[in-house]
Amino acid sequence: MQSFSSLSTQFEKQFEAVQFPKSPEGLYDPCRYILTIGGKRVRPVALLMGTELFNDIVSDAFHVANAIELFHNFTLMHDDIMDKAPLRRGVPTVSAKFGDSTALLAGDVMLISSYDLLNKLTGNYLSTVIALFNLTAKQVCEGQQLDIEFEKREMVTFDEYLNMITLKTSVLLAASLRLGAIVGGASLGNQNSLYKFGKNLGIAFQIQDDYLDAFGDPSKFGKQVGGDILSNKKTFLLIHALEVANAGQKSALQSLLQGNAPDKVEQVLKIFKDCKVDQWANELKDKYYTMAMEHLEEIAVLNSRKTELILLAKYLLQRDS
Repeated sequence: MQSFSSLSTQFEKQFEAVQFPKSPEGLYDPCRYILTIGGKRVRPVALLMGTELFNDIVSDAFHVANAIELFHNFTLMHDDIMDKAPLRRGVPTVSAKFGDSTALLAGDVMLISSYDLLNKLTGNYLSTVIALFNLTAKQVCEGQQLDIEFEKREMVTFDEYLNMITLKTSVLLAASLRLGAIVGGASLGNQNSLYKFGKNLGIAFQIQDDYLDAFGDPSKFGKQVGGDILSNKKTFLLIHALEVANAGQKSALQSLLQGNAPDKVEQVLKIFKDCKVDQWANELKDKYYTMAMEHLEEIAVLNSRKTELILLAKYLLQRDS
């Protein structure tokens, strides 16, 4: 199998050919903007890796990879509107730069464009691909709605949060890998194992994301560090802190969540560290990474063909941005 870096270069080269109309510029410039501000293209490249795990990469794999990348960026645009996020990948979000209404429409047109790309498929798996694509899109929306609802609730359990981030974040990586496997002609059993690998890796990835939002270096993370704390988001970190904190720490945390202290982030982080939440999060991340590796081991191909997926998993979970 080719490396992530090699496939990433190939993906970027052909992805540049995905064009939006010139007019109206007010609609399509924001689409071009978000696609040119970076991003690791993890999901589309994972899709290509899912194909190559079982077969040669064909043009259909690139069409589906392009669709996944457009869909992913559509979700980012809409997420940033809902979160009122000022930064994405270290630069102003589409909503901050162009306004919420334009960001909403630009996201919509990117979603529609992703279906145009799926319509280019020539293999006999079109209905299977669209069914999984649609299921995943619905699940992502369900996860986002749960995320919004959790912000208004005083308490969210670990299992509730795990379900939410599985839907919002993890299933898209899992589906990307499985879509690639479908195009590559994998058996149903291999598809299922690869999906479970991606799902558990995605959960570990989200744990790392929660961790970086609290403890990351803002110059590397590319987003506002402490943004989840300022938004009172129920993350893995906050949920665990509320579970293990003593009475005084819990009372202080709840007061901070209800207020707008100028040093809110610093005070919450101190409680997190006192509760050893940072250590716990790293252990939880390792747990889901181990489960992901177990499902990868189940796939009936030569172990040597799995090396690049193992390296991808390690790369995602050792990142600091």
